[in-house]
Parts: sequence; structure tokens; C-alpha cells
Amino acid sequence: MIRLATDVGGTFTDLIAYDERSGRLFLAKSLTTTDDQSVGVLDAIAQSEEHGLSTENVSFLVHGGTTVINAITERKGVRTALITTEGFRDVLEIGRGNRPDLYNLRSSSPEPFVPRHLRLEVAERLDARGNVIRELDENDVLRCIDVLKAEKVEAVGIVFLHSYVNPAHESRCAALVREALPEVSVCTSSEISRQWREYERSNTVAMNAFVQPIIRRYFRNLEVAFEKKKLQGPYYAMQSNGGIAKFEKVVDAPLTLVESGPSGGVAGAARIGSIVGEPNVLYFDVGGTTAKCSLILDSQPKLDSDYKLEKTRTSPGYTVQVPVVDIVEVGTGGGSIAWIDTFGRLRVGPQSAGSTPGPACYGRGGVLPTVTDAKLVTGVLDPSNFAEGRLKLDTDLAKKAVNLVAIPLQMTVEAAAEAILRVAEETMINALKLVTIQRGHDPRDLALIVSGGAGPMLGARLGQELKVRKTIIPTHPGVFSAWGMLAARPRVDVFRTVFGDVDEAGIAIINAVLTELEREAVGYFELPTEEGLSFSPKVEMRYRGQEHSVAVDFKRSASIADLLDTFNAAHAKAFSFDLPGSAVEFTAVHLHAEAQTDVINVARLGSEKWSESDAIKGHRKVYLGDNGWVDCKVYERTKLSPEVDLDGPALVEEATTTTLVLTGQKFHLDAFGQLIILPG
Repeated sequence: MIRLATDVGGTFTDLIAYDERSGRLFLAKSLTTTDDQSVGVLDAIAQSEEHGLSTENVSFLVHGGTTVINAITERKGVRTALITTEGFRDVLEIGRGNRPDLYNLRSSSPEPFVPRHLRLEVAERLDARGNVIRELDENDVLRCIDVLKAEKVEAVGIVFLHSYVNPAHESRCAALVREALPEVSVCTSSEISRQWREYERSNTVAMNAFVQPIIRRYFRNLEVAFEKKKLQGPYYAMQSNGGIAKFEKVVDAPLTLVESGPSGGVAGAARIGSIVGEPNVLYFDVGGTTAKCSLILDSQPKLDSDYKLEKTRTSPGYTVQVPVVDIVEVGTGGGSIAWIDTFGRLRVGPQSAGSTPGPACYGRGGVLPTVTDAKLVTGVLDPSNFAEGRLKLDTDLAKKAVNLVAIPLQMTVEAAAEAILRVAEETMINALKLVTIQRGHDPRDLALIVSGGAGPMLGARLGQELKVRKTIIPTHPGVFSAWGMLAARPRVDVFRTVFGDVDEAGIAIINAVLTELEREAVGYFELPTEEGLSFSPKVEMRYRGQEHSVAVDFKRSASIADLLDTFNAAHAKAFSFDLPGSAVEFTAVHLHAEAQTDVINVARLGSEKWSESDAIKGHRKVYLGDNGWVDCKVYERTKLSPEVDLDGPALVEEATTTTLVLTGQKFHLDAFGQLIILPG
């Protein structure tokens, strides 16, 4: 049977399908249709059908994309209200009252997703242990329902004080609203997050409600389209935690899809790292609009349980309490536009040409210079073989666009194109250093895995700058996030806020909560027992009197001394100091549960006879800065032989991208077909 994955990006929609019986792969790329992303998905499927894909034989489908993040960043959600405890309607407005940059006096709080007149209060109160101080006033709820009707609200979020301990009042309020307004989408904070901190929970449920009807309609449209194509279920969505979940699960908590596409690439990078014997990986994905990087240690991506959306130097952004793979993103991709600021400096991004009109060289109406135009001008891209020849690139249009920055900078068009690339690379280097050096990790201990349509063109230089052990261009890098979705397994992350000292009594409480969370995970997967599931528990701990906690792995068999040693080491890593002998307390329990299902197979390559001449497609001049125009051999990746070392400079072409190897570097395919670039 066939396993199929689709990934909707800012510029391209990618598809990969894997036939488990024959081992055949189907790859497709179509331009993303921003008005209705499902159209681009169907275009990619139709393209694959032309190459022999039989949709009737698809038995597994996973989808990821930018629908949630786009709805949030473009503020295209629905009219949303928030019902909260009396006296707490302004929590969203007040936030944390902090600044991301302490000395930047231009900071400002972001605008809440729910305006004040739609933030409604009801009388009810629980204490911090979940005991009822004041019963829910149902007459207040009925009054709120009248307001919701009058305001024609489409979605409602409900968040009550301390409901993470006892959700009874939230559940009752939700039942009343659903009964009175069956056409309105309703969600409670306790259905999404059972963690403390009122602002974070309020913001999470407000944003979840804001996008929930959009996602419900989008996935329903996808299901109808898939059924027409005779694509059989179950249908899965790629979650931000690096796992997958069925459509019906994610529509209740769409915020779990906020970094859906990029997390697919992270899951794939973890898989590739383990295959090539590199458990510690720096992953970098350069798409058409953005570049994203993430750190993988011991083959496990790092999760951020307090993800901050739209955080900048002048804004604290929006914190959401859903587990998200720790990703640093910058607005520099293949379609990023180069421009000159008021001080005469060359800048690249964050504005992007996107898929419409796209880079100037696409010939679709774009006139501004982009990174892709610069790569064409410098000779890295073959204008006649881009996207397997389906899209012819126009070198003259690219040069005309690059001249818009070359003339004011008094440069040749080639030098200006190289300058565009260097500025883009510097932005990317800063992002890569943020997840490594600035967090206490030495890039020289890591392997760099680079994917995306634009990533392999830049990977060798980035790896050289960071001095990584090796740079790896995985198989099918241009659709790698989609490939990673086929390497991901069904997963759920459940949290509980639990306070207790790190002693025998505290550990007994943690074990009891873990048992409860394991039962909850079994129920989530609708299984009779925990057989077939793997559990990875963590606890959050802090020194008594501290505000923030550190997450560490938890083993039921570990002694208190071992647990404290682990915590002290993790605290020193995170904050550069530890306090051995100080009192330590638990603050939360986190259980990662994963179903041990089959994933895409990575087969060894055969050992056929090979000569270099068979793989060489020709030669091409590439402009390499100070070295000027350099003659490069052009190889067909599919014809390279494993474990045969070749020398740069060279270009390695394949269906979805082109890899540039620099002078002095060596490269080869490993036994599994991964392209390995070694430092000179």
C-alpha cells in the first residue's frame, strides 16, 4: 500500500508518496494557492497521478501546513469571545507586564485576539487546590449567552481561575453555551492545557478559539476532496510536537498545528541523524519564505512547552501552552526580496515574493530581486532544468531585478548577486548560532542537516562557517518536511501542574500523576491497554523560591540523589549556575506518549558498477565571490555511487533542488543515499 504526505509552505506545496510494496517514491511540487490551500494540495496529487500514482492504493495520509499560523499572523480567524472568572477579563490585556528587551523603552504589548467588549465575566471561584469557594453562577452564563447571540460570535473560549486543577466549572459553562448555541465553536482551557499561569492559559484558549472554525472547515474540505480522489483514511495531521494525530483530534486543539510543516522536517532530521550515526544534529530548512533551524540531541528534538508566537525585540509576543518543537525562524528564504534601506545598506527579507508573483526569474510578474534570482545570476541554478524543467527560469529577468540593487551599490550584477547571498547567509548564521552557541552547544560537535528547496544551495557555506563535523543533504531535500511526516508516529503530550518537594512523598505524588497520565494517553489513542505505546516522562523542577523551572527526564526507579544530580546539571546548562544542597521542588509532570507504528523505510543503496563520467551531466561556471567565475562539474545525484569521494567545487542536481559544494570540500553518498559534504 502507499503512504502519502503533503506539506503546504509559503511558496510551494510539496508531496511525497511511498509505495511500501515496490519501494517506489512519487515526488511533486506545486505552487501554494494562498486563497484556498487545498487547491494546491490537489494540484500536487494530480501531478503525481500523471506519473503513475494510484490514489486508490493510498492507505495512509498525513498533511501539514501553514493554515493555522497564517490565520493567526494575518488575523483571519473568526469573531471570538472569552468567558472568564469575575475580575479577570483584563488578563489578556495586562499579560506579564514585561519587556523582551529590558532596556528597550519602545516595547509594547501585543493586541489581544479578543477585544475587551467580548471578554465576559461570570461569578465562580476555585482555590489553588481546586476546592470550590463559590459555585458557578449559571444565570451569569445565560447572560453571557445573550451577549454572544447579540454580537454574532462564531467562537467562544472559556478560562476560569485554577481550572487546570479542577475543570468542573469550565465543563459546565461549556455545556450550557453549546446547548444554547450549537452553531458556535466552544473550547475550554482545560481541554487544551492543564498547566498553571493564568495569562498563558487565557491566551492559549483565546487563540485556539480564534482559529478553530477555520481549521474545522479546512480539514472538512480536505476530507471531501480526498474522498473524491478515492484516498482512503485514516487522515493524519502533522503536529507541532513532532508527532501526528488524526484530523478529528486536531480540530479540537488546532493550536497544536501552529508549526505543523517545520516540525515534519525536524522529525525527518532526527530519523536521518539516527540512520547515519549522528544523534546530535543541527537541522536547517530553507524554504521559499523563511528559514528555520532546530537542535536535536540524542535523536530527540527539544520541545518548548511555552511557545512564544510573534516575539520580537519590541514585543513579548503571544505565549501558548502547547508543546512545540523548539524552532528559530527568520524571514529569509529563496523568495526573500533584496532591498536597500534608508542608510544605503543591502538587506534581504523579511518580505517575500511568495508564490504569486514569485521571484523575477519565474516570469510571473515579479520584478524585485530575490535570493533565487541571485542564485540564477551566479550560475548555481540551471534555467532550463528548474523543478525538473516544469518551470523555465529567465536569466535576463533575474539580472534586470538584481540590477535594482547593483546600480545604487555601484557593483556588477554578479557581485551584487553574491552580496545578496552573503547577507542572506549572515542572517541564517545568526539563527543557527542562536540555537547552538547561545544555548551552550558547540557546532563543531554537531552534524548539519540541510533541507528545503533553497537550503542545499547554501548548506556547504553555512557548514563551513560554523565548522560543523559534516553537512548532510538528505534524500529528497526539496520535499523533506513532507518526507519527515512519513517518519513521524502518532503522538500526544500531556501535562499536569504538580507541586511538591523532591523527597519520598513528592516522588510518590509524581508516580501517581504519571499513572493517571498514562491512562489518559491510552484513552487518547482509543486503545484497550498501553501495549504498543512508548512513554517518556519528564518532570519540571526548580530551586525553592525561583520563578522558572527546568525539565529533566524522570525514571521511576531513579533515586532522589540521582534526580537532584540530573536537575543540577540541567540547571547549570540552562542558566550557567547550579546550587547543590539547596531545596528543590517539583512544579509539573510531562508525559510524551507515542504509538509504535511503522514509518517510511530507508533502504540501502545497491553496489552497481559506476564511473564518474556516467554521473557527470556537464560543466557550469559559478560565480564564487573573490574567486570569480569558477568551472564546476555538474553531477546527477541519482547516478552517484555510494562511498565514492568526489572533490568540489561541484553542483549536484536532483528533482527538487541543487547542491553547491565549495572548493576544497569533498562529498559522497553514504550507503543510504544521504549526500555527505566533508570540510576541506
